[in-house]
Amino acid sequence: MLYGLVIAIHVIASLVLIAVILLQAGRGGGLSETFGGGSTQTLFGTKTSVFLTRATAVSAVVYIMTCLTLAVMTSHRGKSLVMQGALKGPVTTQGAAGIPQPSIPMPMNEDVEF
Repeated sequence: MLYGLVIAIHVIASLVLIAVILLQAGRGGGLSETFGGGSTQTLFGTKTSVFLTRATAVSAVVYIMTCLTLAVMTSHRGKSLVMQGALKGPVTTQGAAGIPQPSIPMPMNEDVEF
């Protein structure tokens, strides 16, 4: 439940971060000037650059915090079935002479001498 909520916040923060970065006017004018010139100034008012700068900072902080939270939550979750099998070690069976044999046949290379 909490994991899904953090993922949802992470996705929303990443989409907001993408949108805010694309709306900012860079050296070339940015995406905002491509679609209508100064439409961001009429949309956000006269303090557009201040608003977009703060929105970028806030969304970047939220994005980084959700990244770290997801990393910690994922590391504390249960291991996968593959990792559980790797932690137990290989399964061996008894051969004809009582020598443990690997249950998975290992490919032999004829060029290698022992």
